Amino acid sequence: MHTQPDRRQFLKTMALTAAGTAAMGLSGCRSTRTRPNIILIMSDDMGFSDISCYGSEVDTPHLDRLAANGLRYLQFYNTARCCPTRASLLTGLYPHQAGVGHMMNDRGTEAYQGDLSMHSVTIAQVLKTAGYATYMSGKWHVTPSKLESKHNWPLQRGFDRFFGTIHGAGSFYDPNTLAEGNEYIAPGEDFYYTEAINDQVVKYIEEHEQNNPFFIYVAHTAAHWPLHARQRDIEKYRGKYDEGWSKLRQERYQRMIEMGLVDGDWPLSDPDAKADKWDFEDHPDWHARCMEVYAAMIDSMDQGIGRIIQALEQKGELDNTLIFFLQDNGACAEMIGMWNPRHTEEQLNERKPMAPGELQKHMVPEYTRDGRPVRQGTGVMPGSADTYIAYSGGWANASNTPFRMYKHWIHEGGIATPLIVHWPAGIDAKNALRNQPGHLIDIMATCVDVANAAYPTEHNGESIRPMQGKSLVPTFADQPLAREALYWEHEGNRAIRIGKWKLVSKADDHPHTWIKTDELPLDMWELYDLEADRTEMTNLAATFPDRVKDMAGKWQAWARQTGVVPKPY
Repeated sequence: MHTQPDRRQFLKTMALTAAGTAAMGLSGCRSTRTRPNIILIMSDDMGFSDISCYGSEVDTPHLDRLAANGLRYLQFYNTARCCPTRASLLTGLYPHQAGVGHMMNDRGTEAYQGDLSMHSVTIAQVLKTAGYATYMSGKWHVTPSKLESKHNWPLQRGFDRFFGTIHGAGSFYDPNTLAEGNEYIAPGEDFYYTEAINDQVVKYIEEHEQNNPFFIYVAHTAAHWPLHARQRDIEKYRGKYDEGWSKLRQERYQRMIEMGLVDGDWPLSDPDAKADKWDFEDHPDWHARCMEVYAAMIDSMDQGIGRIIQALEQKGELDNTLIFFLQDNGACAEMIGMWNPRHTEEQLNERKPMAPGELQKHMVPEYTRDGRPVRQGTGVMPGSADTYIAYSGGWANASNTPFRMYKHWIHEGGIATPLIVHWPAGIDAKNALRNQPGHLIDIMATCVDVANAAYPTEHNGESIRPMQGKSLVPTFADQPLAREALYWEHEGNRAIRIGKWKLVSKADDHPHTWIKTDELPLDMWELYDLEADRTEMTNLAATFPDRVKDMAGKWQAWARQTGVVPKPY
């Protein structure tokens, strides 16, 4: 399935760029005939193996179609968490440089201010100056939703139109902070957020009548908790997960080897402590139902992506639209709403319907819009609006096949994402795999490249930090990317990758040290050769101490430069 480097395509892309530069006028925009539309689709809290073309049993024919007519990247990375990933993706900076080193709370330094930095620009702001129309549908999550100021809402950060949520999570039937433009709105009847996100994108495409190209950011909340899905989609997966997560993990692993996505010499990582027991006597029907709903959420998202593809085809725009699909972090092992029932028996019989047009004020609703108490606790069968729970660490371990760890952590299970790239007018290769390591920071650079846009040094009187990424355009023709290193930090988890080598430290293995010191002792780092051991099973730190020292020093220098250290907590 691997394709050889395609020099013809590389030259073709370079020729397009040169032609566009020659066609530029005083406006700085080149002919719309050569520049692609760009659609950036991101899912939420999904694992590396959760879509069909990356080894899953979940039905994702429309993503599979994009992969079959485009590229699949095998070593692409995010930042291990929702909002840092969004900040990095939108700005082409490491999340700390964009002000979102952790979550949407101000921890007292610029790198951890929890609000998108004014020393950054978004892809929308940059492409807008190049003549693109800019639209967004979905989850924003790079500014506190409780701020009265809307200075960092999408319309203030370069988007012409916006529909979605400012907050990071919520009910799919009645999401908190649902907004259109700059105003909060209540959902309509029979609302389901995943469908609404995709339907809005279709509307943008159909209503775009300008001669200029468009950029659309599609930020899904699927398959982030709570486990909410249409009953018809859940039924499709009835009984599919009755044998548990260990068997599912083995099946995906074998399928990924057969598909050429995983080297058969890499051992499947050890089951995590959260995942090593599947007790059929301990809520087996409930555990299976959780995964059925999770799969249905992914399926629904893919159905909507199919509607987006159809809208592009009907407008004759599919071939010259550069489509990216990726995920914001690895699968999530957070045990939301699983342990304790939320309501007394008396409260479960109460009804408190919301007034028409009333806005949902809480991330976890107390009651549904029609007045039913929202239930939590092990054994509550998820899917409907009156439930609010997550799936378990066991399923998250299967979602991240074949890797270790989850969202939050910076081992491969936390940061490895599929990346599908589809652009028939600009990429000759079909159904091809790409092994060049890449990162979210590369998406901005790629968009600037193909749009022939100018990345600014100043915007609205503020100095703008330089792009950190590399354009992926050479990789479209399977050419290498020249890069010194990639870096990560989240919640004290740290990593640096240089070539095939990855140095990583897991903060909760050293819960006191990472708080007390910025510079880790060398014996707290793990070293892996990712060509031989992508599943991070053989720690080579003791074998190569000089490499550990050198890479740890480079990480420390990056951390000081980006504001990661000194840490504010």
